[in-house]
Amino acid sequence: MKVYFLLFSLIVTSCVAVEKYPSKYDDVDVDRILQNGRVLTNYIKCMLGEGPCTNEGRELKRTLPDALSTGCSKCNEKQKITAEKVINHLRIKRPTDWERLTARYDPNGEYMKRYENTQAAKKT
Repeated sequence: MKVYFLLFSLIVTSCVAVEKYPSKYDDVDVDRILQNGRVLTNYIKCMLGEGPCTNEGRELKRTLPDALSTGCSKCNEKQKITAEKVINHLRIKRPTDWERLTARYDPNGEYMKRYENTQAAKKT
């Protein structure tokens, strides 16, 4: 009886565990991409459906809507840090591209409001 209870507990625990995004692209050198205008432009075109995508770009394009809607709840810590770095870079260095991306992925501005509230909370 104890074995069945233990087995049942393990099954329930594994079903309840929060699914995380794959970490296979966590070691991509994002700083290098952000500093290379041509490569960054290619990623932006991929995200906007205006050009071909690399494997990493396809994965990002596939997971971005879910990550936005869930507040990146399935992101690991490295993914959260990388996302913040990319957002800050695009907002400051590539505002036109940032506007185009937000128009596509956050047309009502709800995710950006959540992000800004999170950032404000971090500063206090």
